[in-house]
Amino acid sequence: MPDAPEKLTRIERDVAQCRKCPRLVAHRERVASVKIKRFANEEYWGRAVPSYGDRNARLLIVGLAPAAHGANRTGRMFTGDRSGDWLFGALYRYGFANQAVSRGRDDGLRLDTAYITAIARCAPPDNKPMREEILRCRPFLLRELEVMTDLRVVLALGRIGFDGFLAAWRDSGRELPKPKPKFTHDSDAALSGGLRLLGSYHPSQQNTFTGRLTRSMFHRVFKKARALVDS
Repeated sequence: MPDAPEKLTRIERDVAQCRKCPRLVAHRERVASVKIKRFANEEYWGRAVPSYGDRNARLLIVGLAPAAHGANRTGRMFTGDRSGDWLFGALYRYGFANQAVSRGRDDGLRLDTAYITAIARCAPPDNKPMREEILRCRPFLLRELEVMTDLRVVLALGRIGFDGFLAAWRDSGRELPKPKPKFTHDSDAALSGGLRLLGSYHPSQQNTFTGRLTRSMFHRVFKKARALVDS
């Protein structure tokens, strides 16, 4: 029987080949063809973006969807955009990554006991996947949860990531606590099996440029995640 790393490799391959959502396929391919000026000479990935990281992870990070000129360009979650600068900087600071920046798939980045996934795997128009698109994508997350039996902490970035993970947790046959956990920044909820669900504002430019999310706020969540993973 395939072990967990091999099963996750299969899921990653299946994600990269997915064409289930016509609107998202059209958008991601159009962006990859038209490009933008500063990346005009680069070859865009232009497909669904697989999850990435340590296949024996104890920390699962759940984002929303690939950025049009970030992961949709580079082919790796959070790689090549300013949200990724915040994320990988925090992962490095707290010992989950070997470097603080990520620019492309061949930049030498390695994650240690952390794995990055998302609620939707294709770049959506206006960064807003539709409900039916999230539902079509959910089986990939369900397959990941079935395989990743060493998880201790899930960190959801943003309300959609938080609620999307809880929906997947329910659909995987696990019981949700009552009352159902609500998203706030620095929230902390205990789920079945000893798993902890943390919430953080997404490190989008909309949040970081306005000061809604500061570095100290973001790092505080990762400091907690580190402590929980190591406990």
